[in-house]
Amino acid sequence: MGYITAILGSLAVLLAAIGIGWMLAATFVLRRFFAHPAPAADAIVGVTILKPLHGTEPRFLDTLASFLTQSHTGPVQFLCGVQRADDPAIRAIDALRRRHPEAVIDLVIDSTRHGSSGKISNLANLEPHIRHPVVMLSDSDIAVGRDYIRQVLAALDQPNVGIVTCAYHGRGDAGFWSRLGAAGIDWQFLLGLIFGVANRLATPCMGSTIAMRRDTLERIGGFARFADVLADDYAIGAAVRDLGLAVLVPPLLVTHAFDERSARALWRHELRWGVTVRDLGLAPYLGLIVTFPLPIALLAALWWPTAGLTLAGIALAVRLFAAISVERIAGAQAAPLWVLPIRDTFGFAVYCASFCVRSVDWRGATLRIGPHGRIAAAPETLP
Repeated sequence: MGYITAILGSLAVLLAAIGIGWMLAATFVLRRFFAHPAPAADAIVGVTILKPLHGTEPRFLDTLASFLTQSHTGPVQFLCGVQRADDPAIRAIDALRRRHPEAVIDLVIDSTRHGSSGKISNLANLEPHIRHPVVMLSDSDIAVGRDYIRQVLAALDQPNVGIVTCAYHGRGDAGFWSRLGAAGIDWQFLLGLIFGVANRLATPCMGSTIAMRRDTLERIGGFARFADVLADDYAIGAAVRDLGLAVLVPPLLVTHAFDERSARALWRHELRWGVTVRDLGLAPYLGLIVTFPLPIALLAALWWPTAGLTLAGIALAVRLFAAISVERIAGAQAAPLWVLPIRDTFGFAVYCASFCVRSVDWRGATLRIGPHGRIAAAPETLP
């Protein structure tokens, strides 16, 4: 038994040391990636922005309105969809129309289901109503800057680019737990994402932005094709890559708004994310353990107190450097820096738990995960 514990302690020390090195490297890669802002196009091409909606969130109107105050001079259709006639989002859209009477805001109410994914069903119902040659899909909790459309169009206009997708930072809108969730994006996810993209280790496609030409959407078979896939955003990107086109991540950050008001809500949200990434590839997901140097160093201290605590101190300093770097790039602080050890411990617990989960929660619906990331609604949630 003593031999086994010694091996475990040594492994924890090694992983913590590797994690510290990785965190430093990822921070410098992040700073270099965002050193220069994404260029903005002057094209007047028409754009349809798709917004699949389900209920409302704090600062909901302001988040949606950020897409309506753009510097882009071409026509923009803001196309929103809900699946229930009593969805609270409908009242929000009415208010948005009153606030921005100059904007083209279309609303589709359609309960047609195309599979287990409510979001993809919503998008499939919106698809026949698209007016313009460029389509930009963005989740309802995403806010953007004034030059967003022009910057995305400039990226989409690059040779052989089929999709533009955007990295994002977090914003907590509902108290401590929402800010803790936002900090997870800024201090953990964003670093890993950009490190993977910059080193061609990752090929993400994210719901923060999926921009493509309308004919590209038609060539991949439309949205309904992805109605039973948990990682639907990634699958859309993979389908476009199968056409021989690239998925580009420009140096442009958008904002992801968190509305979790409790530890339980945040846990379920992050567990769904973790399981989604896990099912994209188990080996790369196992490798993410090095992104948690602080909790691993604290575990190492159980076997090797001096080495473990020394590494924990170094890891904390490196993590603070990473967090401050992200704050400067994003121009906002997701959460006070004193919560960083809490954030890292919470994230590590979610990571460990994600290996034991075969169902996830999505907006109140329980989705069972089958082979190859396919999903099905649990019997009790079927209409």
